[in-house]
Amino acid sequence: MGYKSILVPLEESDVLPSVLATALLVARQFDSYVEGLCIRPSLAGAIAVGFEGGVAALAGTEEQFEQEQETRTRRLQEHFDGFVRDSGLTVAASADTAGPCARWVEDEAPGIGVFGQRGRVFDVTVVGRPTPGVLTPAMNTLETVLFESGRPVLIAPPTSPQTLARKIVVAWNGSTETARAVSFAMPFLQNAEHVTVLTVEGALVPGPSGEDVAENLRRHGISADTVDSKGKCSPAAAGAMMLEEAAKVGADLLIKGGYTQSRLRQMIFGGATNHILNEAQIPVLMAH
Repeated sequence: MGYKSILVPLEESDVLPSVLATALLVARQFDSYVEGLCIRPSLAGAIAVGFEGGVAALAGTEEQFEQEQETRTRRLQEHFDGFVRDSGLTVAASADTAGPCARWVEDEAPGIGVFGQRGRVFDVTVVGRPTPGVLTPAMNTLETVLFESGRPVLIAPPTSPQTLARKIVVAWNGSTETARAVSFAMPFLQNAEHVTVLTVEGALVPGPSGEDVAENLRRHGISADTVDSKGKCSPAAAGAMMLEEAAKVGADLLIKGGYTQSRLRQMIFGGATNHILNEAQIPVLMAH
């Protein structure tokens, strides 16, 4: 089984090579189909939903906006086509095309909501980790897919990873969100060399223990152990500890539930999810 279909929302950014490299690692592991989805918004729709460049276009004309979007689309298609060619992927002509394969798809839409909608029929969506102070990759894109697709999101780090899911850390906090992330991650977990289930006291909610999780993974034939971090700490500090533990064991994938606390609370007070989204240097699989 595994992740047979991968959606990649295409945004121009310095992280795009890493996004495509991360998607390629998944595709090669599971013989997957990769869909590069590019949105071409209308001016009115872009302004209405705050699409990148839409508000700035108020100072120009609709024709100028359309020309800019056409140019942006062609740049993205050239980049994606180059990725497909250089990676040796087959161009997918139909659902019967044997993987790993890929296809470019364009969609006229008012905004990024289509990324979340389209993601509902894919096994996983790969996006770039948002970079503070930079427009793209957009936090809105990540959150749209996370909250609207009902599927897992694989977040690519700023630098292209060389390996994926050989050693995995599960950042277990007892929550429904993390339980869902672990379930979605089973194809990775079953292929991993080793899995570490990490619990950080300051980030726990009422629920099963890390050892309960590891025991269930072992029932699936997965090599899993536990690490418990004692002592209370702030949610943001808990996020830092999760990344430190992942680095310590040489993990190339972190699995975590997204926003056990509300987004607003995390924005105001900080939180483990926010810290990881700002700082992670390895791929992160999240679900909400």
